[in-house]
Amino acid sequence: MDFTAVLAQIKPKLGCVADNLALIEERIEEAKAAKADLVIFPELALTGYFLKDLVPEVARRLDSPEIARLLELSRGISIAVGFVEETSDYRFFNSALYLEDGVIKHLHRKVYLPTYGLFDEQRYLARGERFRAFDTKFGRMGLLICEDMWHLSSSYILAMDGAATLLCLSSSPGRGVEGESLASAASWQKLTATTALFLNCRVLYCNRVGYEDGVNFWGGSEYIAPSGESIIRARLLEEDSVSARLEEGALRRERIFSPMLRDENLFVTLQELRRIERERGL
Repeated sequence: MDFTAVLAQIKPKLGCVADNLALIEERIEEAKAAKADLVIFPELALTGYFLKDLVPEVARRLDSPEIARLLELSRGISIAVGFVEETSDYRFFNSALYLEDGVIKHLHRKVYLPTYGLFDEQRYLARGERFRAFDTKFGRMGLLICEDMWHLSSSYILAMDGAATLLCLSSSPGRGVEGESLASAASWQKLTATTALFLNCRVLYCNRVGYEDGVNFWGGSEYIAPSGESIIRARLLEEDSVSARLEEGALRRERIFSPMLRDENLFVTLQELRRIERERGL
C-alpha cells in the first residue's frame, strides 16, 4: 500500500535521555500533524552516539518508561528509533525498534560494530546475531543500523527474506572531501542507490546531525526509490525533516521492468557459500 514516511534528522544530546525523548516526541507530533504514516529517527537517537562509559547509564530495557511512552505514541503513527538496549543478563546492544499500534513489531540489534578510525563500538557493546525481515501495515520491511549496510550480505538477506523496504538508521560522521561534497556523504549516496537498484527495493536512510567530541555528523537523510533514484534528500549538517510518499505502483513497475530479485538464485548462492565454508574450514 502507499504510505508517507518522515525522516526526522535530529541532533540528539549526548547522554541526555529525557531531553532526547522530548525532542523525539516533538518530531512525532509534527509528523502526525502532517498526516504521515511512519516517522524514522537516526541510530541511537535516544542517547547520542559517542557514549563510551556512559553506555550502562543511558541503556534502557524494553519494559522501561521511555519505551512504554514510545509505544503509546505509536498508536497514532508507526515509529522506527534507535537506542541502547540493556538485556536481563546485563548486555548492552546498539538497537533499533519498529513500533506500530502500541506493539513492538521488530527489534534489531546492530550486527557489525565498527572498530576502525573514529569508531570503537565493540569495546562497549555486544553484537547482534541476525537479520530478519518483518511485516508491517505498509508491507514487509527490514531494519539496518549504519555499519550493517556496508556489509552487502545484510541487505541481501533482508531482501531474500521478503523485505521490499529497507530502513537504515545512521550516525555517520562527516569525513573527507570529494569534489564539492563530503566524501562520507558521497559514499553513502552511492551505497544506498546501489542497494536499492540491485535489490529492487526502497531505501529510507535517516542520519543524524550535530557535534559530539569535536566530530560533526552530516545528515543528508534520503529516500531512494527501487530504481536507485534519490527522490528527496534532507539538508547537510543541519537539523531537518523531510517527507516522502512511497507508492506501491512505483515498486511494482520497477520489479516488472528490472526483475533482478525475481531471477536471483538462492540455491546457487547457498550452495557456493557452503562450498566456501567447507574449503576454508570455517
